[in-house]
Amino acid sequence: MLMNISELPYYVKWFILGIIIGVVAGLSALTFYFTLKFMEYLFMVKLIAFKPPAPIGEGGSLNYVLHVSRLWLIPLSTALGGLLSGLIVYTWAPEAEGHGTDAAINAFHRLQGRIRRRIPPIKLIASAITIGSGGSAGREGPTAQLSAGIGSLIADLLGLSTEDRRIAVAVGIGAGIGSIFKAPMGGAILAAEVLYKRDMETEVIFPALVASAVGYSIFSSVVGFTPIFGYYTGVFNPLRLPLYAVLGVVDGLIAILYVKTFYFMHDSFKRWRISNYVKPIIGGLATGLIGLLVPEILGTSYGWVDLAEFNNVNAFTSPILIPPLMILILLPFLKIIATSFTIGSGGSGGVFAPGIVIGAFTGFDAWLLFHYLTPGLTPNPAPFVIVSMLALFGAAAKAPLAVMFMVIEMTGSYQLLPAAMIAVAIAYIVSGDYTIYRAQVPTRRDSPVHANEYKIPLLMELKVKDCRIIRELVVSLSDDASKALNTMLRFKYTALPVVDDGRFIGLISLYNVNGGRGKVSDYVTRDVQYVTLESTLYDAMTVMSKLGTTWVPVVSDGEFLGILTIENINKAYTERLRSLMPSK
Repeated sequence: MLMNISELPYYVKWFILGIIIGVVAGLSALTFYFTLKFMEYLFMVKLIAFKPPAPIGEGGSLNYVLHVSRLWLIPLSTALGGLLSGLIVYTWAPEAEGHGTDAAINAFHRLQGRIRRRIPPIKLIASAITIGSGGSAGREGPTAQLSAGIGSLIADLLGLSTEDRRIAVAVGIGAGIGSIFKAPMGGAILAAEVLYKRDMETEVIFPALVASAVGYSIFSSVVGFTPIFGYYTGVFNPLRLPLYAVLGVVDGLIAILYVKTFYFMHDSFKRWRISNYVKPIIGGLATGLIGLLVPEILGTSYGWVDLAEFNNVNAFTSPILIPPLMILILLPFLKIIATSFTIGSGGSGGVFAPGIVIGAFTGFDAWLLFHYLTPGLTPNPAPFVIVSMLALFGAAAKAPLAVMFMVIEMTGSYQLLPAAMIAVAIAYIVSGDYTIYRAQVPTRRDSPVHANEYKIPLLMELKVKDCRIIRELVVSLSDDASKALNTMLRFKYTALPVVDDGRFIGLISLYNVNGGRGKVSDYVTRDVQYVTLESTLYDAMTVMSKLGTTWVPVVSDGEFLGILTIENINKAYTERLRSLMPSK
């Protein structure tokens, strides 16, 4: 089976591979999840005596009270995390720095799906240290790169082609994220959508559905099936749609701010002529100083999203006595800055989850305004927090469809789909071409993977002589029309070529034959266009379109050579395309 799996039919092959990658994704998500929990225990719980709130789906409570015993150690913890993460990454795998999803996308487009074997374990450990020590980052990026890296390894072990290796990497991205977020449908769509700004890799969808379902089942069987942010059970109110539209505009603008701030910080650190080992320490220290004032930005911040969603304002406190509402107003901007310092400096972690958190707090802030203006229409912040989560990051990631499904799966709030569709569409438009994933390309046409499909006009390069020509399906002028009619009905053709002594005369059409009576000569259409052996397939398709047939006559100096069918054109096109694709 290991030797022949690549020769199996598409759906059979990718059903099997989808299961394998799904198992890998589920186990990878569990491995990273518990490694991260261990690092959080070492750094946050034991070192600074701070236990951040957990989301409802992971055992969190809405009655959380913030308490930090050794507050002054927060900057030390985040700086130490940056030190250890930098040592691990820049010593053994410098390409593992930053956010992992972007690296996996780059591998798909530009590296033939190849990811170095050492990347997955290094990314796992470095990211767990970065986030566990208090760095502002998400756990989806490391999981995506971990699953994608092992997917690449599986493809090599099974002797799969370069094309299949790329698909395995993309499937690994979606399955890993879908598993750790408990969002299998969103993860599957993300696998196809996150590769492009305005396109999808359709061949990825089927195996991603299989892999995400398997990975989700494995991960949730251990940590529980409750959505990460619990269940939102409120009733959808269509009167709020104009408010969701306004929220979409705000989210689009904040998405631009997130992208521009992140890459300003990222590029500034890249230009800074100091040791790469030092940069994550500085980034971690800056994050820790922000966390010293507002501990809510530390780590993933998932638990704080639930507290905002269910309007537990009193849980948001600051050691310097900033009022809770002021903290909530500042949190979207402070989370952007903290994430930019943590990951932009070279720390390891994801940008997906911070985008979700930034969107959640943006939604809460918008609700404060809406509630002041229309208190009866907006009694609680939950729907605005949820819709803003997906709208902001759907715009920043250029993956509106996937993120929409993911956040709905993460909150169990399917009734908010109309609101989500309005907000995410507007946010996507407002954000323009700004994307948090620089490795994305606009469309399939712009990807090196599909360069040969779009940049070489194969139909104009291939010629009729490169295809198989059929000589059997032909009638003569003297044949009975009934013979021509029966042949057309038998082979499901709407017309046949007509010859006389080997010379091409024209064609006879199914629609012109009067019950099959008389001779072919009574119904022949003359002066019909044809092609020669030196004609291009583009010319053949053009003539075929004018004739309204699925074949075109091939003639040389008046002599009939046969017909070229659309099926044989497609076969020649596909064979040439495969020959142009890079080999494994």
